[in-house]
Amino acid sequence: MSRIFLFCLGMLLTLSAYVPVFAQKVNVFDLKVEHQINPLSIETPAPRMSWKLETGLKNISQKSYEIRIGTDPKGIRSNKDIVWTVLKNTPQSILVPYEGPALKPGNRYYWQVRVTDNYNKTSAWSDVQSWRMGIGATDWTAKWIALPATDTTKASPLFRNTYRLNKDIKSATAYISARGLYEAYINGQRIGDAYFMPGWTSYKNHIQYQTYDVTELLKKGNNVLAAMLGDGWYKGRIGFNHQTNFYGDTRALLLQIEVLYNDGSKQILATDEKWKTSLGAIRASDIYDGEVYDARLEKKGWTLPEYTEGTDWQPVRVMDYSYEGLVSMNTPPVKKQERFKVKDIFRTPEGDLVVDFGQNLVGWVELKAKGEQGTKITLSHAEVLDKQGNFYTTNLRTAKQQNTYILDDQTEQIFSPHFSFQGFRYLKVEGYPGELAPDNLTAVALYSDMPQTGTFETSHPLLNQLQHNIVWGQKGNFVDVPTDCPQRDERLGWTGDAQAFFNTAAFNMDVSGFFTKWLRDVRADQHTNGSIPFVIPDVLTSNDAGAAGWGDVATIVPWGMYYAYGDTRILENQYGSMQAWVDFITSKSPQHLWNKGFHFGDWLFYRPDDDNDGRAAVTDKYLIAQCFYAHSTQLLANAANVLGKTEDEQKYNTQLEHIKRAFQKEYLTPNGRLVSSTQTAYVLALQFDMLPEHLRQQAADRLVENIRSYGNHLTTGFLGTPYLCHVLTQYGHTEVAYDLLLQETYPSWLYPVKMGATTIWERWDGIKPDGTFQTPNMNSYNHYAYGAIGDWMYKNMAGINPDEVGYKKIRIEPRLGRGITSTSAKLDTPYGMVSSSWKLENGIFKLSVSIPPNTTATVIMPGRIANVKEEQGKEVTIGSGSYYFESKIE
Repeated sequence: MSRIFLFCLGMLLTLSAYVPVFAQKVNVFDLKVEHQINPLSIETPAPRMSWKLETGLKNISQKSYEIRIGTDPKGIRSNKDIVWTVLKNTPQSILVPYEGPALKPGNRYYWQVRVTDNYNKTSAWSDVQSWRMGIGATDWTAKWIALPATDTTKASPLFRNTYRLNKDIKSATAYISARGLYEAYINGQRIGDAYFMPGWTSYKNHIQYQTYDVTELLKKGNNVLAAMLGDGWYKGRIGFNHQTNFYGDTRALLLQIEVLYNDGSKQILATDEKWKTSLGAIRASDIYDGEVYDARLEKKGWTLPEYTEGTDWQPVRVMDYSYEGLVSMNTPPVKKQERFKVKDIFRTPEGDLVVDFGQNLVGWVELKAKGEQGTKITLSHAEVLDKQGNFYTTNLRTAKQQNTYILDDQTEQIFSPHFSFQGFRYLKVEGYPGELAPDNLTAVALYSDMPQTGTFETSHPLLNQLQHNIVWGQKGNFVDVPTDCPQRDERLGWTGDAQAFFNTAAFNMDVSGFFTKWLRDVRADQHTNGSIPFVIPDVLTSNDAGAAGWGDVATIVPWGMYYAYGDTRILENQYGSMQAWVDFITSKSPQHLWNKGFHFGDWLFYRPDDDNDGRAAVTDKYLIAQCFYAHSTQLLANAANVLGKTEDEQKYNTQLEHIKRAFQKEYLTPNGRLVSSTQTAYVLALQFDMLPEHLRQQAADRLVENIRSYGNHLTTGFLGTPYLCHVLTQYGHTEVAYDLLLQETYPSWLYPVKMGATTIWERWDGIKPDGTFQTPNMNSYNHYAYGAIGDWMYKNMAGINPDEVGYKKIRIEPRLGRGITSTSAKLDTPYGMVSSSWKLENGIFKLSVSIPPNTTATVIMPGRIANVKEEQGKEVTIGSGSYYFESKIE
């Protein structure tokens, strides 16, 4: 038996009681409103405020808080112009709701907070932060404007109008939306740094508008407001079968600027019948196919006041569109992120000029070029090269992923798309004038601007690359909606992928605002019978059957949001959707057995070629469905408990018992064997507690036998993979979980890494060991679902676990595995930074942890080594602060 010794702990805990607390105070920082910093458009009438504490002291918690809110950033510091103030004795520091007088649409409010800690020491007031309330349907005076005739052109329309401002400007706020995508300008300056606005939502139910502070862009005198539109998801090709005009056939702009002058008067500048429109240099723009830009057709200076409109500028058409569906944007916008220099330029065996950027990414390439007028440069994008080293685009299906630029004259220009993005590592360049140099090309990553919250690193280089691939799979597929893939003619918000990956996503980045927005579309596009579409926003409306593991996103992600961020309101908002989904399943489940209808099953499970031995890991799709039926019912009962819906909680807990009994009767033999003896079958049955307690351990042992029979390889697909290693650890087989994680041959997580992947693949063998490809019609090399293993790595290798919603209580429980000598991770929780870093040296386990103020943690030291059966480790509870532990393992 291992012996564990904790060094330094007693000393640290003892000394913390004698820290001279009078010498230090707690500071308040990182103020947020509705998960955002200084948001410009808050829709809810009761915004929620959050903050974090920082201090050099240990065992610090918040005893009370005081908030003050005013209408003037200077006056608030002297308690003037105060709208609301509150003092409460509570440790709550996340999502504290506003409870003062009604807030006015469009108004900006400023706030501060200070806290008193458990030593009765009061902090200084925080820095002043702010938020602006959104506007409602009755606050719009702008009119929707469009091209004068039927919108059949592929070219991007331009819109402009000139205004004269005769007074000194105090402030100016722009509100902009579009049917299609827009880029807007004031006096030649782009408004904001976001792309693909107004974002992709369930347009038939609601369209977002964006709010911008444009005070610095306007001036006294003549000003021009301008914008151009692209097809985007609204009108362009979306989904399968070349589907276009899904949401509408006319692109339209809505723009309104509210100007406040120094003398207190106001003026509104808005789109109306006085605006003019024309066509510009963007001749075609499509999400899948890319953009065609003809510089010869540029209307140079058209966004500037001094520009003279010619006869090709026509009066706009005013559209009779409603304002009712307009909602404020409360999600991080898509922005430019990392930039990549050229790694290599070479000729393929087929003679193509190809550029390698070294990373599979999503965004576009900035091209620098000059040449004779009419020179046509074509940039084609691909993820991989084929076995012979040639440019490979078959897996893109019908998506061209191609940008074309036509030069105007010998003036050097920098080109990049406006309303399209590509998924790529490699670039084929055709028609470039002269010699192509590395400095002529830069790859730019674009994704939703989510702050990084987690880091993870180990002593194993391949695992570090796996983590890199997980993160880049997330970046590339979190482009406003959580897409399955970012490159082929799909790029849809597949629900099964999103629920499988949510926990991993919430560690790597702050996805609170991102998923809040997307869940709104989940409930908006949910069918009237309660079923959930396969993709959100729903552009595949032909099927409303609902599928296990896909439709369950309606319960899994809201509960994940609540647990990761302590967000009760997300449960309130989604509860009706959660309930409708479970009730839909019940309506399809006589005798509580969901054994009918269409299901994807355990998507992309292990299927060896020419399988004559029954080694293909086919799991009964109705067994899977029954497990997810139970899981969603459990989560609904949990949500009912949190929200105080006692009758619902009792109802669904009772229903859950019937669901599990039906499962056992239908799929379980008296000896504990499942009718499908696959890894996924046992994983789901164990993860969701479908088996009688006395049969669970032997089921876990059967799972291990199965894994061993495949030579320590996994065989799971999209639904079994996220839970596989968690179940093994839960039932005392962490060493088997490590065997799977460290497996380097197909199928495994590290096989693609060994094959040179820089993102997560859709298939375990997207590229076969012989260098050939899997089924090209469905073979993405940037697909995050299998990256769900990250959740197990963070919680078990680094040992960072939430023991209470929002990480109010934390459990640090690292688990050792073969060959891993160190692991470190950090996670910026709603309360602050948690870190866990350990090394194993000469039989001594050395652990450093940091716990944020206003939380507590339980530290569980490992009591085993590789090849030794796991046993209970030593436990200790600590308050906030930094600590060091050692344990000797024999």
